[in-house]
Amino acid sequence: MLDLLCVGDVMLDVRVAAGMLARGGDVHGRVRIRPGGTSANAAVWAAWCGALAGVVAAVGDDVAGRLCEDALREQGVDVGGIVRHEAETGVMLVVTEERERSMVADRGANATLRESDLPSLEAGAVLVSGYLFLQEPGHEVAVRAMERSRTPLLAVDAASWPLVDAFGADRFLLGTAHCDAILANGPEATALTGRQGLEAARVLGERFRIAAVKLGSEGAVAVVDGVALREPARPIGEHDPTGAGDAFDGVLLSSLARGVGPEEALADACRAGERVAGGPETWPETSPRDRS
Repeated sequence: MLDLLCVGDVMLDVRVAAGMLARGGDVHGRVRIRPGGTSANAAVWAAWCGALAGVVAAVGDDVAGRLCEDALREQGVDVGGIVRHEAETGVMLVVTEERERSMVADRGANATLRESDLPSLEAGAVLVSGYLFLQEPGHEVAVRAMERSRTPLLAVDAASWPLVDAFGADRFLLGTAHCDAILANGPEATALTGRQGLEAARVLGERFRIAAVKLGSEGAVAVVDGVALREPARPIGEHDPTGAGDAFDGVLLSSLARGVGPEEALADACRAGERVAGGPETWPETSPRDRS
């Protein structure tokens, strides 16, 4: 049985880094294309830390879809839950300028995932993407995935504070009431509770058995079975935080599913997020098989 099964998003990441864009004109910069998506990122980092991880998602029957699937397989992720549809594979555009980061998401085939595409959702932990839950089409599939999951640790990530605001915090909390865990960054936790940091985690911890709030350069806080935990961040030279929260999610949940204690799991999750934020790559530079 898998330790962690991630349901929702596999897509291409297109990263553009430039000192400053010239609207309507050309500038020099760095453009990188990599496989990604919140579910893919979380599963890769779970596999990296020694867990058995898999992904359930839809990609296009195109070059991008095959590239993403092959890359996940190379990272040791079970891709048996990936289906191919006629829609194009999703793409996330991340543009970084001086002190600014803008993102444009084209969900592509991710939005075509159907209930009939869902396999047996049995794992030590199941993570359902907030992007799937918060948007149409996809919401009903996310709900069905939660209902059909056979796991002692059902988790959802909050995905995006603007999406939470548009969806409605009360509606989000009501729709995820049977989940065991919620994972959110600072703005997402505030959008759900009106509180910040540990106070937001405490409020969420009244509804979920596990509530983890990722605070970037301030580390992370969590409430696990009513016990508050705090893990400080280590100083790093931040490169690009995109995907750091996904790495945190994958390591935290897969560690808990394998019996790692909450304090150690939280610390390991923070270290994974720091590796992403402090380096040029969203995924580990080598696969688990290369590490041995």
